[in-house]
Amino acid sequence: MKSVIQRVAEARVIVDGEIVAQIGRGLLVLLGVEKGDTDRDAEALAHKICGLRIFEDDQEKMNLSISEVGGELLVVSQFTLAADCKKGRRPSFDNSALPNEANALYEKFCDFCRKEGITTHTGRFAAHMKVSLTNDGPVTIILDSKDFC
Repeated sequence: MKSVIQRVAEARVIVDGEIVAQIGRGLLVLLGVEKGDTDRDAEALAHKICGLRIFEDDQEKMNLSISEVGGELLVVSQFTLAADCKKGRRPSFDNSALPNEANALYEKFCDFCRKEGITTHTGRFAAHMKVSLTNDGPVTIILDSKDFC
């Protein structure tokens, strides 16, 4: 399970001209589910993200987690994170989980984040979304559950 995490001052998701989710201070998580990912990947990644100390403390050191600053999560499914660009110029998405499996793990990931005590909002799975954000820092981190699960 791959993720791109961005510390944001604000973020929102728009589908068909309608805001379907928005947050203030927090993290925008772009989440890609790959073949072979399991509940264990979803839980480990959620725990890692919710515990990341990437918010600044009084001494301007990245030393606080999202819960310590009262932030929220906005989780957006993004199957293109599983792209394989090794051959040619057209990405292969063969590593992406099938939609039903991906959606189930995406929902479980969000549930695990909520169990960590973090208010978690979502985009709309499989919809064409417009995602806007104000990156705070900028701080952008890439995580793969296979690196620590």
